Amino acid sequence: MTPSRTPPALYALAVGAFGIGTTEFVIMGLLQQVSASLGVSIASAGLLISGYAFGVFVGAPAITLATRRLPRKAVLLGLMAIFTLGNLACAVATSYVALMAARVLASLAHGTFFGVGSVVATSLVPEQRKASAIATMFNGLALATLIGVPACAWLGLHFGWHAAFWAITAIGMLAMAALAMLLPNTHDDTAPVSLGTELRAIAGAPVLVGLATTVFGFAGVFVVYTFIQPLLTRVTGFGGAMVSPVLLVFGLGMAIGNPLGGKLADRSLSNALVGTLAALAVVLVVFGFAMHARWTMVLFTGLLGMAMFATVAPLQMWILRRASAAPSLASSLNIGAFNLANALGAWLGSEAVARGAGLATLPWIAALMTVVGIALAAWALRGHRASQASVLCTQA
Repeated sequence: MTPSRTPPALYALAVGAFGIGTTEFVIMGLLQQVSASLGVSIASAGLLISGYAFGVFVGAPAITLATRRLPRKAVLLGLMAIFTLGNLACAVATSYVALMAARVLASLAHGTFFGVGSVVATSLVPEQRKASAIATMFNGLALATLIGVPACAWLGLHFGWHAAFWAITAIGMLAMAALAMLLPNTHDDTAPVSLGTELRAIAGAPVLVGLATTVFGFAGVFVVYTFIQPLLTRVTGFGGAMVSPVLLVFGLGMAIGNPLGGKLADRSLSNALVGTLAALAVVLVVFGFAMHARWTMVLFTGLLGMAMFATVAPLQMWILRRASAAPSLASSLNIGAFNLANALGAWLGSEAVARGAGLATLPWIAALMTVVGIALAAWALRGHRASQASVLCTQA
């Protein structure tokens, strides 16, 4: 393999990420259809996003620890089987409770897939390309919002929301085939790290602050994105048929921001960590003004996707560097942290809407959450630099 060539296995991981990303975000484009079909409020339908995210947060460490001694290819294939079964259950669900349970089942695969997948991705490339390798896998997630979610929103509009989950089930089967064919059979000849060592590695302050940075820095996105459909139709004034095209713009922004974040992190991880979160906060603030006109709403929906996904590779790489003794567990926990952020953001948005604050207040709430994440990132960097200085003094 030449240093400039992308290993085919990264594309297999990206196919799996595409399927998982589609099911994670699909409810945003189906919110009103699900609400009307199941006889629940918009706020209750929004909690289907929180339920999925909570399942990821709980499932990520539990499944990662349970599968820590198994071959990584077998783990990834098994996770995609769980994902596919969960989406099949969504496709046949006839009640809100059944749909919520099926969403939680599908979510259990999410955290460990991206966590173990991140470790596999970084093992396939040289040191100077590790963050970009993570970004390549996450390109599947970006393409999910660019293609998968708008396509499912279109299916939901014309054939009902069940059709969207049938399509995602088919994607899951395709992802399993891609992983089986393209992922190498690797065997780790090193002695396995003890459970105690792994737990100590993730219990340290650098990792915990890093996880908190992910939760608060990313939560702001989902205060807004959870309610993107009603924001587009009720605040900006778009018709329902325009939701899919605008979601396409959001996905295009993600597809641009994802590799950009990886390249920035490969150059300077600390600068990328703070810089991408700061850019996200600025976009959220301006979004509050931009959503009242159609062309600015489209523009800033794209910029939101770009700023949002530029943060992913730096946040994921930061955790991997802080917990080198437990990479799979730490990586999975950070995916759980992303989804706890999703749940927190969706819950905050739902509470704001349910309590009468109005959809127009959501960008301001979102920006405040991301500012907290920036403060935590600055704290994490200060602690890291102090630790490095202490090591240098000891060596001197």
